[in-house]
Amino acid sequence: MDIKNKATSIKLFSLKTRQMRAFHMSWFAFFLCFFAWFGIAPLMAVVREELDLTKQQIGNTIIASVAITIFARLIIGWLCDRFGPRITYTWLLLLGSIPVMCIGLADDYMSFMLFRLGIGVIGASFVITQYHTSVMFAPNVVGTANATSAGWGNLGGGVTQMVMPLVLAAFIWVGFTDASSWRLAMVVAGGVCFLTGIAYFFFTTDFPDGNMKELRAKGEYDPPEKVKGAFWKAAKDYRVWALFVVYAACFGIELTINNIAAIYYMDEFDLGIKTAGLVAGLFGLMNIFARSTGGFISDRFVKKGGLKGRVKWLFIALFVEGIALIFFSQMRVLALAIPMMIIFSLFVQMSEGATYSIVPFVNKKFIGSVSGIVGAGGNAGAVAAGFLVRSESTSYQQALLILGFAVCGAAFFALLVKFRPEQEADAKEKFDAAMERRREERKDRKSVHDLLPGLKHLRPMDVLRMYLGVALVIKGVYFIMNMAELEQTLGSNELGQGQTMIAWSVVFAHVVGGSALAIGLATRLAAAANAIIVGGAVVVSALIATDGTLLGSNVDFQFTLFTFITLALFVWRGSGPLSIDHLLRMDSEEEPEVIL
Repeated sequence: MDIKNKATSIKLFSLKTRQMRAFHMSWFAFFLCFFAWFGIAPLMAVVREELDLTKQQIGNTIIASVAITIFARLIIGWLCDRFGPRITYTWLLLLGSIPVMCIGLADDYMSFMLFRLGIGVIGASFVITQYHTSVMFAPNVVGTANATSAGWGNLGGGVTQMVMPLVLAAFIWVGFTDASSWRLAMVVAGGVCFLTGIAYFFFTTDFPDGNMKELRAKGEYDPPEKVKGAFWKAAKDYRVWALFVVYAACFGIELTINNIAAIYYMDEFDLGIKTAGLVAGLFGLMNIFARSTGGFISDRFVKKGGLKGRVKWLFIALFVEGIALIFFSQMRVLALAIPMMIIFSLFVQMSEGATYSIVPFVNKKFIGSVSGIVGAGGNAGAVAAGFLVRSESTSYQQALLILGFAVCGAAFFALLVKFRPEQEADAKEKFDAAMERRREERKDRKSVHDLLPGLKHLRPMDVLRMYLGVALVIKGVYFIMNMAELEQTLGSNELGQGQTMIAWSVVFAHVVGGSALAIGLATRLAAAANAIIVGGAVVVSALIATDGTLLGSNVDFQFTLFTFITLALFVWRGSGPLSIDHLLRMDSEEEPEVIL
């Protein structure tokens, strides 16, 4: 049964419609679940010392945390088809928060592993997030909606790498021991998930026209008996299992990196726990835009290539991910390892977005079951990779190299996903109908149908924006490798952990904001974040110049002021034609006049 009144556009700053409330609640709930799921990972150095864990035992706990999610995702997909995403998400958040808060009771290896096993159930939240956005958005934007909600949710894996060490430090600062602090930090993570479960029940509906129970009572949605056997019908489709392997090669790799990244940088590059957490967090922080970009590009490929276009883009993204992982595994210098990790991260998450741009079209009657099986593939891949990285005889570099070649091989499974002519025709009909409806809704606005005119009239400011974005990323990487110097520049240690948070904010703005600025995504926001940071640097440079050299030999002040003014211009004018922002405006609003 087709679901009516799906949204044909994504209005990020709106909460007025049921579709957008579901969008924002689903990604935020998944973000918190991801945060809680991997909250213990950046604290493992402390846990390892207290519980005396070996590398193999740590590997076992990593496997436990993702293995249970395989079965949980399979069940959750069926529950969504049966009871709807609203009730399913509410109960998952309420019950899943319990082991997160209770892991603090662990006092040995076995009890710690059992709690990590229990925490893994909350990772099934991903399936509900993808189901909810799939039933709320039309074919012309469903790829972007799925990828963005999942990407912003996955962002929790990066944020937790940065925030949990700070939460730990905060509890230590107020007088708790290391042993008590990591336990209390997990209580905080679990408590927030519990409260979000309550909010999800009151602020969302299952579908654009209401809740599943109400629609069934009106005869507007299939009764429970019609969805019996949904899982087995989905499981009989070989394309579902091809996507299972594909997702194992992208999301499975992301889970593995989230679990080992902090320890990897500590052991291989001799970084401290806070700096290692910061670097590891950059991998997940690319989810701010990378997964969304993967889904967005898939929605563009479908305009000319149909569903085959989506498959083609998935193959490209996954194959490049494998190549990037191979190169990352061979990096022995921190200054090279971090940029390569960021490139690798971009393609990992774009592959994930591309995968779930295809999922809603495999079997529209049983989206939950298909989403559950494919989602379970990500965890199955993480389990397989976990057995590799836990081996005492295999170094992390060797394990990552092997995984890189495995990803390249898995990319060819994407080409096995084929659609019957009637499915292609139906998808094209639904896509054209959604675009026509969107144009009708926005008939008073000028539409831009092709990016080529924008490229033809490329403005010099576009080039300056891209250069400035890359330069900020490089500066951010430099700060990571010289955190002590950055913190010293900020002043004395009187601010304590606050000083560390400011330093991390600088790095975050430069690396993530710079990346967004380079590709022209959320240009004004990215420029504003960096303008605040650079504005502070202007003030510092001015205060240092006590001998009247502001316009003379004080090169730092002049260059910093120039950067600040340039960023202010981008806050004012936004991006030009060669940008993701420009693409997002296509067919939706009138292009602003570009003045040089």
